[in-house]
Amino acid sequence: MKTNDEIIKIAATTLKTEAEAVRKIADFVNVDFAECVKFIHNSKGRLIVTGVGKSAIIASKIVATLNSTGTPSIFMHAADAIHGDLGIVQTDDIVLCLSKSGSTPEIKVLVPLVKKNGNKLVALVGNISSYLANEADFVLNATVDKEACPNNLAPTSSTTAQLALGDALAVCLLDLKGFSSADFAKYHPGGSLGKRLYMTVYDLCKGNEKPLVKMDSSLKDVILEISSKRLGATAVVENELLKGIITDGDLRRMLQKDTDISVLKARDIMSVGPKSIEAEELAVHALALFQSQNITQLIVTDKGKYCGFIHFHDLLREGII
Repeated sequence: MKTNDEIIKIAATTLKTEAEAVRKIADFVNVDFAECVKFIHNSKGRLIVTGVGKSAIIASKIVATLNSTGTPSIFMHAADAIHGDLGIVQTDDIVLCLSKSGSTPEIKVLVPLVKKNGNKLVALVGNISSYLANEADFVLNATVDKEACPNNLAPTSSTTAQLALGDALAVCLLDLKGFSSADFAKYHPGGSLGKRLYMTVYDLCKGNEKPLVKMDSSLKDVILEISSKRLGATAVVENELLKGIITDGDLRRMLQKDTDISVLKARDIMSVGPKSIEAEELAVHALALFQSQNITQLIVTDKGKYCGFIHFHDLLREGII
């Protein structure tokens, strides 16, 4: 049985070996890579990504990344392609083939069929002298010195290099497309990531209580409104426009004064210019305000019109924090 120190050493060596493999393939990014990126960007078709074995698994991940960043892509297993799935490939499509050796039997059968159909072929390959590299229109060099596996057999460094080069391809295409965070949100509507990119302040506030009193509302009405809506505050509104805020803290401070409370109106105790946020702002911007201002709630407005309140807990509930 290995000791803890021995296991830690093996893990660290593996990570360093793979990191070095990725560092080295950065030196292989050349004009051919740039021309390939531009060709894919200008293509009217899709990118069909294929491979066998571990390369097929990496190919599937690359497809997911490309699709999520605006480059239409389809995964096609090379073995399935030569048994009927080649029909996926349409006239204007580009085929990106992943392979460490570039000479597996499935690849040798698939490549001539792709070229016969007139589709451009991109090789993301670990052997630039291989059959696949020699037949490809573009070659993306993913050569590694050795696998992280101690026997230099199990695909480790080579698949990490493929994955990293696929990410580089996706990011370059993303940049050429001018792909923005708003575009990203369209493809990622689910989960906390999507919510951070598309959920607005109004989305949060519209389901909350909406406490409000008018400028001439009595102190009793103010207390009842704050108590019934359970937010610890109420907006002061006139003709739908936000005029101020009254918090339970304002009420306590007012009661400590030697004042005839029977004649007090909302206008007399409200705080003018309360902290607020526009309804169309992203909820994540509200989070920044909560943190920078050290507050737990904000009034929501739409060009000065009162819309409601949001609370720090609303962000917690939606998983935005």
